[in-house]
Amino acid sequence: MTMIYLYTGTDREKALAAMNKAMARESKKAEVTRVSDASTTADVAESLRGSGMFGKRRVVVLDGVFANEEMRGVVLDALPHMKGSDEVYFILEGKLDAATRKSIEKHSDVFERFDSKKEKDDGGIFSLAYALKGGDKKRLWVEYQRALAREDAPEAIHGVLFWGAKDTFLKSSGAVRERAGRLVAELAELPHEARRNGFDLEYALEHYLLGLPR
Repeated sequence: MTMIYLYTGTDREKALAAMNKAMARESKKAEVTRVSDASTTADVAESLRGSGMFGKRRVVVLDGVFANEEMRGVVLDALPHMKGSDEVYFILEGKLDAATRKSIEKHSDVFERFDSKKEKDDGGIFSLAYALKGGDKKRLWVEYQRALAREDAPEAIHGVLFWGAKDTFLKSSGAVRERAGRLVAELAELPHEARRNGFDLEYALEHYLLGLPR
């Protein structure tokens, strides 16, 4: 059954947490495809074409793609097709203009909006993002192990890490911004690379985190 979930608002933590909770239900025995504004427009278009008659059931995550005008047009044009497909879609966005938000909501089965609050490290899964932002490799590894012990899904862990890198990129400059830009690009590619090599995302994440420079 097709489902389109929309999570918007400036409180990225709450929106992402709500999306991850829903994804945990929908992604069982499904392949997760994640594209973002760090992907190409072609990647976005490809993710919306469907897996075909004999393809594996997919969950498609569109993360921040409406920040890119070309990607925005591709997704808006594809909404009727998405609604009629057999895929499950998650759309995660920050602040959207009212017209765009209403257009997506019209096709969505679930839509929630979250207002922003001050960033706070509460010791949960978002501690991964704060460790990544601070460049603390030791703490990052500890928080990753804690996330595994809590049985947080690899897709949720990857999503939080991607958010941490992207948030740092948007809020920094100089060498810090350059480092964050590399992390954004690497994390965007990681799930695709894992699938190409036949690796589980959990293994790919572990290998990636161990390989990060101090």
